Amino acid sequence: MLFVAVTLYFLLACLVSWLLLFPSGRALVLQALAGTGNRLKRGWRAAAQRESRRLDAIGNSSGASLREAGAFIRRHYMLCLGGALLLGVPPLIALTSGEHAQLSGFEESSREVNTQVATLLEGEQLVPPPALPPLAFASAEVQKERPMIASASRDWALLNAAYQQRLLHVFRIMKEQHGYEMAILEGYRSPQRQDALAAMGSSVTNAAAFQSWHQYGLAADCAFVRNGRIVISEKDPWAMRGYQLYGEVAESLGLTWGGRWKMMDLGHTELRVPGVMKR
Repeated sequence: MLFVAVTLYFLLACLVSWLLLFPSGRALVLQALAGTGNRLKRGWRAAAQRESRRLDAIGNSSGASLREAGAFIRRHYMLCLGGALLLGVPPLIALTSGEHAQLSGFEESSREVNTQVATLLEGEQLVPPPALPPLAFASAEVQKERPMIASASRDWALLNAAYQQRLLHVFRIMKEQHGYEMAILEGYRSPQRQDALAAMGSSVTNAAAFQSWHQYGLAADCAFVRNGRIVISEKDPWAMRGYQLYGEVAESLGLTWGGRWKMMDLGHTELRVPGVMKR
């Protein structure tokens, strides 16, 4: 790059020196520039003349077309008047009428807006509730319904952020609208724990490690809290009604509810994110 710059500078210096030292050289350059200017001037003048002739031709053609249109209107003025009325009257009637037509399907919706869902979409960040004492999960009922539940993780921080917020909104709706307090039985589940549960048989789970959304923090098993005690049993009418409401609320927030499955898991919800699980 430096060599090219030096070479160009040298050539420019030689050219300037030649013009300064040799008058004949200056005259030759000036003559060449003058000839180029004259050629450009003649070219511009010829182009301007061609454009002027083209515009004149267009103007003459347009004038002839207008004269022909005027003659047609004079010869067929009744036909033209009828066409104008046919095209103009319907819009005038529509504009002057007091009624405004509305397309089907665009009527104003009368459905009530779920304020919790609207809040979720607006991005309000809810805070997880205080953790229940470990003894709450040590009762005989809980141990019977959920084997190995004592060692399960109930840490909200290990859940996927999007799923965590949806589940927290489910908890809020269940408490504020339906009077059910809820708690997580198990959230994130390690691959080793998943395999251990699968080894206990299909009555516990059919999913091996990395076949469950628990391993990705996108699933949780939940139950109800009544008088400080965990209530899981589906034989309890109060709990069964709660599970039905829980499924409806969870699905309204885009979660998958285990109560729809062939082997129902009423307390289970998950957020299925495309591309996460490779089955």
